[in-house]
Amino acid sequence: MKTPLRRALLGLLAALTMTAATACTGSDSAPGTLTVGFVVDPSWAQIPVASATGLFDREGVRVKVVNFSSGVEALQALAAGQVDITTAADVPSSAALARNPSLRVVGDGSRWQGSRIVARRDAGISTLSDLAGKSVGTPLGTSAAYYATNALAAGHVDARLVQAAPSATLTAITQRNVDAVSIFQPYQAQVVAALGDNAVELTGGTYNQHSLYLSSQSAVTGKRAEIGRFFTALRAAGGELDRRSDPAVAAVAAATQLDPALLRTILAEFDFTLQLTPDAATKLRELGTWAQTQGNLDRAVALPDYATLLETGFVGS
Repeated sequence: MKTPLRRALLGLLAALTMTAATACTGSDSAPGTLTVGFVVDPSWAQIPVASATGLFDREGVRVKVVNFSSGVEALQALAAGQVDITTAADVPSSAALARNPSLRVVGDGSRWQGSRIVARRDAGISTLSDLAGKSVGTPLGTSAAYYATNALAAGHVDARLVQAAPSATLTAITQRNVDAVSIFQPYQAQVVAALGDNAVELTGGTYNQHSLYLSSQSAVTGKRAEIGRFFTALRAAGGELDRRSDPAVAAVAAATQLDPALLRTILAEFDFTLQLTPDAATKLRELGTWAQTQGNLDRAVALPDYATLLETGFVGS
């Protein structure tokens, strides 16, 4: 029997599928062109930097960027053939790869160690243990939900995770519908700024987000040259981000609507080196197992050999 939470989650996923379908009318198959799904998050800041500073043009690849609010939504668009490449964190990717064995991981774009559970001080919370019995709003099935689960388990804290779409987390906590939120950027920074002195940033657990680039097997085969040029541009963009050059910061600020001064601090939390190491397969399997325990992936689905789904020809190890 489906619980009310499970029914609500399924309804959300259906709505996201419809949103992705209306946001993107289909992958552009013209030679030299890539349709790229971009989760609006500094984790994949290389994309707006490469676009705004002419790096894609320099490499001779035309890129059509389609924005998404979460990796779950972006991955649905990829599975439907609406984009050639998409960005998504490792947590939703692990489930998507199990459901759609034609998908491939083509790059690990960045590693982020800045995840936090942001709580309200006026809810009586000052430490992780104070979350016991409290509600934590988070988009279920995402890296933010996994971070919260991991941190709470490590601290032996029993809190209640409740569904909150990324764009709804700010309203949920400022209107006191939840006691805390676990959410990725840029929403995390927006929540902290909105709460001001009432914000308590809590850390814990062992999870650091890997921000992946995924494609389909058909795109990897049919647009290999274009994908190669795409990553060459991203590598150059990563250098600009490491230096936090003014044009790079301005490009990411425009894409994420974050204040440039705040963004400089956030960008320093990321390692933007493009890579794809073999141990990614082990981590994806761990996350796929978690997705099954949470009901985000049917237990009847056999987890794949994730190592066979890593396409290392573009960024290597």
